[in-house]
Amino acid sequence: MAYIRSRKHPKSTPSPLNPSLIALAVLATPLAGHAQQTTKQGEALPEIKVQSAAEEAYKADWVSSPKVTQPLVDTPQTISVIKKEVIQEQGATTLTEALRNSPGVGTFSLGENGATNTGDAIYMRGFDTSSSIFVDNVRDLGSVTRDMFNIDQVEVFKGPAGTDNGRGAPTGSINLVTKQPTLKEAYSGSIGVGSGDYKRVTADLNKPLNMEGGAALRLNLLKEDSGVAGRDVVKNDRQGVAAALGFNLKGDTRTYINFLHIDQKNKPENGVPTVGLPGYGSPDPARPFLTGARQLDPSKFYGTNGDFDNVTADMFTVRIEHDITPDMQLLNTTRYGKTSQNYLITGHMASAANLLTPDPADPSTWLLAGRSSQMKDQSNEILTNQTNLTAKFKTGGIKHSLVAGIELTQEKQSTIGYRATSLGTLPPVSLYNPDPNVYRVGYNPTRNNADTQGQTDTASAYLFDTLEFNPQWQLSGGIRVDHYRTKYSGALETTSRNAATYGVPVGTVVNLDPQNVSGTLFNWKLGLLYKPTETSSIYISHATAKQPPGGATFELNSTTSSANNVNYDPQGTKTTEIGAKWDLLDNRLALTAALYRTDVTNEVVQDSVGNYSQTGQKRVQGIELGVVGAITPNWQISAGYTTMDTKITSGPAVTSDGSDGLPYTPRQAFTSWTTYKMPGGLTIGGGARYVGELHRQSDAAVGTPNTVDSYWVFDAMAAYTISKNVDLQLNVYNLTDKDYAASMMKAGYRYTPGIPRSVRLTANIKF
Repeated sequence: MAYIRSRKHPKSTPSPLNPSLIALAVLATPLAGHAQQTTKQGEALPEIKVQSAAEEAYKADWVSSPKVTQPLVDTPQTISVIKKEVIQEQGATTLTEALRNSPGVGTFSLGENGATNTGDAIYMRGFDTSSSIFVDNVRDLGSVTRDMFNIDQVEVFKGPAGTDNGRGAPTGSINLVTKQPTLKEAYSGSIGVGSGDYKRVTADLNKPLNMEGGAALRLNLLKEDSGVAGRDVVKNDRQGVAAALGFNLKGDTRTYINFLHIDQKNKPENGVPTVGLPGYGSPDPARPFLTGARQLDPSKFYGTNGDFDNVTADMFTVRIEHDITPDMQLLNTTRYGKTSQNYLITGHMASAANLLTPDPADPSTWLLAGRSSQMKDQSNEILTNQTNLTAKFKTGGIKHSLVAGIELTQEKQSTIGYRATSLGTLPPVSLYNPDPNVYRVGYNPTRNNADTQGQTDTASAYLFDTLEFNPQWQLSGGIRVDHYRTKYSGALETTSRNAATYGVPVGTVVNLDPQNVSGTLFNWKLGLLYKPTETSSIYISHATAKQPPGGATFELNSTTSSANNVNYDPQGTKTTEIGAKWDLLDNRLALTAALYRTDVTNEVVQDSVGNYSQTGQKRVQGIELGVVGAITPNWQISAGYTTMDTKITSGPAVTSDGSDGLPYTPRQAFTSWTTYKMPGGLTIGGGARYVGELHRQSDAAVGTPNTVDSYWVFDAMAAYTISKNVDLQLNVYNLTDKDYAASMMKAGYRYTPGIPRSVRLTANIKF
């Protein structure tokens, strides 16, 4: 079913419809036409189309943002919508897994140096998009693995989103649409077990409280306690509750109150040394035999049982919708959210110094030394209020769809520092048979007063309008002004990397000068669209985005080598896109094609004599194709292909092999998923994913692989309806048991192994 943008005035016909409702609609149409005196004598009445839920399962006609005033087929931008039906069929439980349905989007970077990325570290079209993730069109902060238990659909906006959202990643944003209460009583849930000790239970309860007054309650619950297939020790332990109350859902003023609480207590993934992978060479010229070392067992865990990653997230939202007239609506959203993360991770790098080979002829004696303990204790908070006024009207013969709004937001990030020496030391571990049952000697976390605080306050105003000149031509545009102020204060404990910079011994706490930066961002977008037919469009669009210093990290400094230097200008982005969209097969199937170019400027680069400046420029251009919907009422498909040509147009190479492209960006990527509903209650399906070769980021590491090999992965599913209340679903992942690297760290010392062949069995229950 298409996403309902207004609970009182849906833009698409609700589905499914029972015979009595169909009869009522047929009778009501001529009566309404007579009462409003809008149907001329002898003119045919409007056609009423009825689509089954199965026909609408994959295809979305609208996105949830009030700033997108037209259906997807008439929106001049590449937007992928991943609906809950696809997410459920694939058994996807996290945002990372759901985003596999959008080509070229993924968690390709494991982290930098000894550190490990946690949460949703998303790359899209060559750039880190982790700071441009939104929930119900409000920015979501913090390193958290976002679960799908309370999500209706995931919306992927490709291209600059500065006009829609303010500061952000150069190549787009991701929005998660949460489940909201309705006046239809429904209860559902799932129980799943599978490989890697996978255990998961969810419940989705929707209960009308007062049909006459239009009140309803929706409650979603989650409990997961799982390992990771093919990995020792790594564990995901998540629990969550999402409660939503709706009031006056039949009236002109509707109120939604939402609360979300998530707890995660995980054993984090810290990667496997890249020793023996394709492209690996000896890091030590004196030990050339390391080049021929055999690959390590990807199931082995190189951390300790004492590692942890604990996350708590709370989100409270109030949304009020008021229909001023049938063509004018006021929407106000207020949110407070807080995410706290505390982790202890074992970092390791199989460098020449850390790779010990007592007996070169006996790999069982080889050791990995120099492992370090890394602790992070960070919290993120956001307080925001958005007000949007939407209106439809005419000026002369031109139809307008206008959105005007203001947004006031305060975002905070604080970290607590701990003395490195208080985190203890770890003994060397066997390279080929590591033992996680070791203890940190001297582990006694002690604060070092190297705490940091960052805050960004933003006041924004924006205006969007779509002008429909006639049924064939539309012009859409938008402008946004953001006034921001970021302030940062704190201290750091020096390491061997930066002690000389500050002129103090290693381990000294240095108080940093407070930093402040403020400014005004202006972004705009413009699109011209031509409709050859009612269900197709051809368009050209141009849009901008900006990211000021500290915009993604809340950190500021005076270091010339950092983009967070307060004296630097915001990073700038411009994207031009030419595309076409076509809804066919009675609007059941959507085809999309787009040719785009994104140019990023004001990148910080270093010249040949060591001076830094903002003269760097990057470019991403390519083609993206998509198909989603129903080929027949029983045959659903979702597929996408992209080719990306990335280039450094000004500045030094940023990839480890010296090529002029961008890191963690596959030149080609493909994704597909399809299901067919057979007679007798059986549904079968499957999909394929291809990710092209990835170049890792530049680093001085010796011998580590410069690239991640391309790979194909195939999945399958079968579901059987036992009764109207219960169906069983079997998912098989990585059918060919492909051994591949899903991500790699900047220096290339560690990688995340892809999930091997594994299975999940889920019982889906509904009443």
